[in-house]
Formats: sequence, C-alpha cells, structure tokens
Amino acid sequence: MARVYLILALLAITFWVYSIVDCALQPPTRHRGVSKPVWLVIVVLLPVVGGILWFAIGRARRASAIMFRAPDDDPEFLGRIGTISDQDERIRRLEEELAALDSEADEPGDAGHEDGTDHPGPPADGDVDGTPGPRGTHS
Repeated sequence: MARVYLILALLAITFWVYSIVDCALQPPTRHRGVSKPVWLVIVVLLPVVGGILWFAIGRARRASAIMFRAPDDDPEFLGRIGTISDQDERIRRLEEELAALDSEADEPGDAGHEDGTDHPGPPADGDVDGTPGPRGTHS
C-alpha cells in the first residue's frame, strides 16, 4: 500500500510542478480571471487543487488553434480588401481611360482616310462591286 501512496505522491508533485511552470511561462494575456501573480500564488499554495483550477479556469485557449476561418468568413480580411468607394474609384478611372482611348481612335487620320470616316475603299484589284477581277479569276 505504501508503494501506491508513493506513486500517487510522485504524480501529484509532478502535476504540481508542471502546473507552476505552465502558469509561469504563459504570457499575461492568456490568464483568465485574475492576474498572473495571483494564479501563481493559487497554484503554489494549493498544490493539486490549484493546478486543476489553473487548467480548468485560468488558462485561456488559443482561438487560432481551435477554429480556422476561410478568408471570406474573416471580417478582418474582408475589411482589408477595400471598400465600395475604392471599387467605384477604380471603375471611374477605367472608364476615363476607355473614353480617352475611344476619343483617340475617333480622331481623323487614324483610320487612313482624310475625311475621318471608317468606310472601306474600293478593292485592291480595282473591281468596284467586290467580285474578283482578272487577277482573282481561275481558269
């Protein structure tokens, strides 16, 4: 029976030391309820009960390790991708660029005609109605 008590005492001391070290090494932001020094006092003065209280109540869990959120579910990410006014500004700039390109294409001389029209001239072989001329016929 003494061996059982000795093993239980060894396990209790190991748990007590582990809970003291864990409480001491955690950053202050991961302590719930009371401050870090108070938790250390509780764990040291109440060896097994203090350790159980520390792991059950005092130690905060990491939120990032518990749940992963996709980017479209993350409000932080959605806030960084831009607001509607940013998108409206980009659309306005693109429309201005397209209008500038259209106005450049409509200027006289770009189409190759003096009058600025876009109608095709006579075919290259000289036929007015568009049918193949003497060079385009097959014998």
